[in-house]
Amino acid sequence: MALTGAQNYFEDFQPGATYRHARGKTMCEQDNVGITLQVLNTAEGHFNEDVMQKNAMGRDGWNRRVQFGGVTIAMVIGLTMQDTGENALQELKLDKIRLKAPVFHGDTLYAFTEVLTTDDSDQEDAGIVTFKHYGVNQKDQIVFEGERTVLVKRRSHYADSA
Repeated sequence: MALTGAQNYFEDFQPGATYRHARGKTMCEQDNVGITLQVLNTAEGHFNEDVMQKNAMGRDGWNRRVQFGGVTIAMVIGLTMQDTGENALQELKLDKIRLKAPVFHGDTLYAFTEVLTTDDSDQEDAGIVTFKHYGVNQKDQIVFEGERTVLVKRRSHYADSA
């Protein structure tokens, strides 16, 4: 059994190609509260339900705890990894990060990717791929978008030739 997919080497990524990634993830309290507190984010809207129900956002229908943006970013990119990161040698850059709508405990996230560019690198065994990732919630609202540049293995150097 192969540990990585057969279609996610540098040569497989073509600019303009788009992917809907296979899995979704429902965001739960455990995904959010622990990390929020560990990074010393003191915004109570992430971990205090009472505050969210009593403030202006709660009156506007946002009566659930809002997800910490760092967790949203990590979760969406994580959902893309089976297709875009299994043969990565190095993460080079995250850019143009936008959190477009709030994510709440109980929301489910799904990920999409577009290949923006593929370029040679100074390493013979790898090339550079720039992806645009999108995260949407269960209502198909875009909650995250951002670009990620990765150094990816070339099949010619790493794939099993047997």
